Amino acid sequence: MKKILVATGGGDCPGLNAVIRGIVKRASQEQDWEVWGSFEALNGLMEEPTRLIRLDDKTVAGIHVLGGTILGTTNKGNPMSYPEKQPDGTVKKINRIPWLVDRLKSFGFDAVINIGGDGSQAISQAMFEAGMPVIGVPKTIDNDLSSTDFTFGFQTAVQTASDSFDRLVTTASSHHRVMIMEVMGRDAGWISLYTAISGGAEICLIPEIPYDLSVIVEKIKSRYNKGRGFVNIVIAEGAKAKDGTITASQGEEGRHAVRLGGVCYTLSQQLKDAGLEADIRETVLGHTQRGGTPIAFDRVIASVFGVKAMELVLEGKFGHLVVLKNNDYAAVPIKEAISSYNFVDPKGTLVQAAKGLGISFGD
Repeated sequence: MKKILVATGGGDCPGLNAVIRGIVKRASQEQDWEVWGSFEALNGLMEEPTRLIRLDDKTVAGIHVLGGTILGTTNKGNPMSYPEKQPDGTVKKINRIPWLVDRLKSFGFDAVINIGGDGSQAISQAMFEAGMPVIGVPKTIDNDLSSTDFTFGFQTAVQTASDSFDRLVTTASSHHRVMIMEVMGRDAGWISLYTAISGGAEICLIPEIPYDLSVIVEKIKSRYNKGRGFVNIVIAEGAKAKDGTITASQGEEGRHAVRLGGVCYTLSQQLKDAGLEADIRETVLGHTQRGGTPIAFDRVIASVFGVKAMELVLEGKFGHLVVLKNNDYAAVPIKEAISSYNFVDPKGTLVQAAKGLGISFGD
């Protein structure tokens, strides 16, 4: 029997379980393949004792409708820069990729399907270059991988954000308030942009367009007459003023990136400091965008990604990432897929359409 290891890394995302199920369902049609899962990304294989699970039709039955991942996930323990405690108590970052590849082969794994975003796919590429047959599956609610039209989980995150935004619109109108809703997306403003258009926001702030506070203040004032009126703002967690910086913490040891969040409070204070008299309220959606049942669109993408990933294994087309391009499913080299970031184009169709709807980006 040949063995394949499946791992889910990075942030959790609606649709992960559908990918796992797609892989197992397709593999079960072959007579000579076993599918195994590693708990919490590749940590399950790297730890002693190992934490691996055999995946079969019974294990994955009905999981496509569930949020999260039955394998668990983590954005810590990057094997390319693994924090290892030294005898003197200091922590040194080491490259454990060669060791990891040797370990995979010693356990008899013939291939790896790594499900994750740009950080996880960088690990996929490193393993592939070190001699491990790897297939990548793109996963991120941020939709920030440039090789695919959509990543699964994105549409569910947008739906969650839109539903929340709709509720804020009614309370903003009732109390004549300025409502600021912060959404995820890191360095890409896709969730914010889609939510602003779907929800009918007055202001949308994204990382790709640093905002001028005075423009926002004037936009808000134009919506009020003798204290009556309301404004709804969607702001991406990575947004910043033209003369400002992103709102972020230093993060935690071993994390792939710094932790963003809290920019809605930064903007709220900036508006108050600018003398805005309107009543302002802030809402951070945070991890509600990552959880819950994936919508049908994401279940379809994720399921097909899983099937296609297994078929790439059968074809021996390693070092590739499954993608959705021009309404068709294909594969591109992982190295190519992670070479550029999928930013919102400030001059693109969506932004121009948003401006045509009267949405201000503070520019």
